[in-house]
Amino acid sequence: QVQLVESGGGLVQAGGSLSLSCAASGGAFSSYAMGWFRQAPGQERLFVAAITWDGSSQYYTDSVKGRFTISRANAKMTVYLQMNSLKPEDTAVYYCARGRTSIAGRSVGDYTYWGQGTQVTVSS
Repeated sequence: QVQLVESGGGLVQAGGSLSLSCAASGGAFSSYAMGWFRQAPGQERLFVAAITWDGSSQYYTDSVKGRFTISRANAKMTVYLQMNSLKPEDTAVYYCARGRTSIAGRSVGDYTYWGQGTQVTVSS
């Protein structure tokens, strides 16, 4: 059973930066794609970014392109999300997830294991 633990969330002013980390344990990591999703109160969980098993390709939702960067360190079983130029609309609980395969998907159903989430709040 894979466990995922996110960290790095917090409160930041608009225009600021945060760096999220997601540490995996208890199962395979390096052969699978990893993703980040976010969920605002009363809304569905939405795709933010994903990365292939080897880190060779990254994918982003349009609203974060140019501001967020996903990366991974397989030796550390960790995936990261660097968030710059944050906006109030980025406020949400951020979740990391391990993919079903090595291919990075954009849907919740493309992922099998999920972390507990970390709150990101951007003030205006």
